[in-house]
Amino acid sequence: MANPQMTPRERFRTALERRPLTGRVPHFELVFFLTMEAFGKVHPNHRRYDQWDQMEEKERELHRRDMAGIYVETARRYEHSAILLHPNPNTLEESIRLVHHVRELSGDRYFLMLHGDATYSIPGGGRMMEFCARLADEPDKLKDEARRRVDAAHERAQKLRAAGGLDGFALCADYCFNTGPFLSPDQFGEFVAPYLARLIEGYREMGFYTVKHTDGNIMPIIDQLVDARPHALHSLDPQGGVDIAHVKRLCGDRVCLIGNVSCAAMDTGTEQEVVESARHALRHGMPGGGYVFGTSNCIYTGLPLARYELMLDIWRREGNY
Repeated sequence: MANPQMTPRERFRTALERRPLTGRVPHFELVFFLTMEAFGKVHPNHRRYDQWDQMEEKERELHRRDMAGIYVETARRYEHSAILLHPNPNTLEESIRLVHHVRELSGDRYFLMLHGDATYSIPGGGRMMEFCARLADEPDKLKDEARRRVDAAHERAQKLRAAGGLDGFALCADYCFNTGPFLSPDQFGEFVAPYLARLIEGYREMGFYTVKHTDGNIMPIIDQLVDARPHALHSLDPQGGVDIAHVKRLCGDRVCLIGNVSCAAMDTGTEQEVVESARHALRHGMPGGGYVFGTSNCIYTGLPLARYELMLDIWRREGNY
């Protein structure tokens, strides 16, 4: 059985593998955007580098180290077990540099992830009609494109593996609205699920972990998501009617669960609603292991920091095996 003296990275991996833990449940947030309020610094993802190409390498390096420092400081203050890095600029070279800088600052203390999805998500409004037309008119071309996207993701992952320091990928293609999936379950099974499974299989073969994120009501396709064999499902969105108690009974023996604390309650609800949501997630996610505490989305801009700290108070008091 894992013990409380393990590093946060080791505890996160133990949860992903659904092995038992002692001590506190691991904690992770997909993004913590409130860095101005917490540290007086702009979040790396909100920085504009229109003149990056004009910067001297010395200035670029200062930016890289500052961004790495923000990620590590956030993880330390709020006791995150894992960090999802957002390279800015978002290139392979800058991704490798950011991973190395965070490792230089924190050693092997934290589990490090990058974005790594290659599957079709809900298209933006400007592309939605075109995508829907292609589903009917060009299904084979869409599938060929899906295969090429997975191949490109695997090629990138091979380079990241060779560079070292990375633990896994967050697969952040959103598939669902609050009312249900954008694609019907049959369409999802044709255009997304096989490529998601292939993507994850390749990552697993390289030794990477995967956390599959999607908001909304995933229940009509949850069997297909679990069958693709991600190590974890995030974010178990209560606004989409996803109840962690039901999901734990349904598939908690096959996949780690992350999240379920209601962002809606944290943003516009009462303090008691925040407390109740945090307790519900802990009460039903913790039994048997395979759970990581977190919100149903992320700590986004405009969410009151005091509400996040209230949520963490419940976790520190009641999220212990």
